[in-house]
Amino acid sequence: MATYLKRANAPVAEKDSRTRQIVEEILTDIRQRGETAVTELAAKFDNWTREFVLTREALDALIATVPEQTKADIRFAHEQVYGFALKQRDSMQAFETEVTPGVTLGQRLVPCQCAGCYVPGGRFAHAASAIMSVATAKAAGVPFIVACTPPRGESINATVAYALTLSGADVILAMGGVQAVATMAFGLFTGRAADIIVGPGNAFVAEAKRMLFGEIGIDVFAGPTESLIIADDTADPMMVAVDLVSQCEHGYDSPVWLLTDSKALGDKVIEIMPKVIADLPDPEVAASAWRDYGEVVLCTDREEMAEVNDAYAAEHVQVIADDLDWYLDHLKNYGSLFLGEACTVSYGDKTSGTNHILPTKKAARYSGGLNVGKFIKTLTYQKLTPEANRTIAAVASRISRYEGMEGHARAADFRLRKYFPDDDFDFDVYRQKTYL
Repeated sequence: MATYLKRANAPVAEKDSRTRQIVEEILTDIRQRGETAVTELAAKFDNWTREFVLTREALDALIATVPEQTKADIRFAHEQVYGFALKQRDSMQAFETEVTPGVTLGQRLVPCQCAGCYVPGGRFAHAASAIMSVATAKAAGVPFIVACTPPRGESINATVAYALTLSGADVILAMGGVQAVATMAFGLFTGRAADIIVGPGNAFVAEAKRMLFGEIGIDVFAGPTESLIIADDTADPMMVAVDLVSQCEHGYDSPVWLLTDSKALGDKVIEIMPKVIADLPDPEVAASAWRDYGEVVLCTDREEMAEVNDAYAAEHVQVIADDLDWYLDHLKNYGSLFLGEACTVSYGDKTSGTNHILPTKKAARYSGGLNVGKFIKTLTYQKLTPEANRTIAAVASRISRYEGMEGHARAADFRLRKYFPDDDFDFDVYRQKTYL
């Protein structure tokens, strides 16, 4: 039975009712006053009083300041992410089939017509997030992409500007927060309302997406970044610790979890974690995340580690253990899976090619992360020959009457009378009327 070598010591979470109230008030204000409200909010929260839509000249000036090595690295990351997304798109297929003679069924794959991509600001310059959202939408075939990212100082971050431009954003706005989500959802300043909004953000951005869901599509219900490592006695404790710390730095409330069947490994990781954290240039965030949200769980064997993993349903799951294929076959709940010591979550966060916009708060039980399918509608259609009605209409008519839906039954009955006037069908209730 699993036991804890270290348990989370998180403070009692504050109720998020205040966040909901603030977001609801902002969204209501923007619905009522539109661009005027957004302009006032941008001045209040971001000290931004300039034009929101960045011109081609403004973008070119920003991009000119990006070092060539940085551009080359971003191009490489884009090739990885966009290339994988294209393969995802290729794996989705339109098809047409005749299940019953004369009954043709099919599906079409139709991309959304406008996507909104939110790229957060905060402590980091999220160039990778720009690629993850915009390049994936582009690979899905979305014809118009609006991107928002918070301004910092004179404009948006230059590296982010390059990533957004390279990835194919059609319009880039210097805007953050709830007002950015609402702007994309309502089509303010662009005249193009987004069908879906994707991308990570703070609690207010996540709540705005949640409140607007249904009116628009969204990618995932996002919370703080989560990472879980499964490690057996073959794992290098320092490697495990370094990888845990790499994910602790996301935020004060970013949980990291270690599952192991080796007490020696678990104890060693607990011992060295403070030293690895202290070696960071800015250790405060990682130290807080590990102290309050870090856990080490001792399991009896790999079967129990797999079972506990699926209960956590973490955003990122990394396996440093023997027989990686076994874990690939048996783990069911995760946002994205990283197999082997040579593969770290940081690669998926930045450049390996899988998308880093992933489900949190156990949403991995029912959802994967952002992929081209999020931007594509699977639309079905059907065609029937008159002859096929002899079977389909008769069954549909009977089922409709089982359910008490006489109108549905009559729609089927009428076709039987029309296509087969000489046949003797047993219409228990309906008979052709003079108005037919």
